Amino acid sequence: MALTPQNTEVFMREVDEAVRHDQLITFWQRFGRWIVALVILGLVAFGGWLYWQHYSKTQSQAVSEEMDKVIVTATGGGTPDAKQLDALTNANQPGFRASALLVKAGVASKKGDTKTAVAAYKAMAADTSLDEPYRDLALIRQTALEFETLQPQQVVDRLKPLAVEGAPWFGSAGEMVAIAYMKMRKPDLAGPMFAAMAKDGSVPQSIRSRARQMAGLLGVDAVDTSVGPGQE
Repeated sequence: MALTPQNTEVFMREVDEAVRHDQLITFWQRFGRWIVALVILGLVAFGGWLYWQHYSKTQSQAVSEEMDKVIVTATGGGTPDAKQLDALTNANQPGFRASALLVKAGVASKKGDTKTAVAAYKAMAADTSLDEPYRDLALIRQTALEFETLQPQQVVDRLKPLAVEGAPWFGSAGEMVAIAYMKMRKPDLAGPMFAAMAKDGSVPQSIRSRARQMAGLLGVDAVDTSVGPGQE
């Protein structure tokens, strides 16, 4: 019996579906295990990533708490636990590690062990894995401890890049550079630097007061005209 056009269309559709079904079965038989394995691996990897995120956060919080204890002890005039401090200096987080190294060097300096403190600050200043503000602070503290034994030009060479208006450590670095200029008998360089520190609102008030006095002694105007009387 001849097929009508409608029957032919239905027949072809059924054949097409059968072919596709056979192709799907063949494909699944050949690659099904690999697909399942990939899905499982993907889920395991995602689960591992979630666990690592949780673990890292938990570890970071734990280290932060330990760092807080060390800082509170040090700023309170006490001596942090040596083992605890050593552990923090090996922390994976650069910020915590740098803070711990600064505290450790500070403790050595407080005990009068200047040699150890200087060596620690020097190592920090040269450690490019630490952020620049920490390295700069270490260099400043190293120079402060060595100041009396250094030639004035050495102080200038070390700290002049940091003794710039608006720089984070302008006050600390600028004061030592300005004093070095005075030792070199260069009041024409020391005076303006003292005046600049006195007028810089970001410089700590104690340094600004000293700088204003020194600028006055050197005959340099250190009055900040942008600040009205009683507003400083």
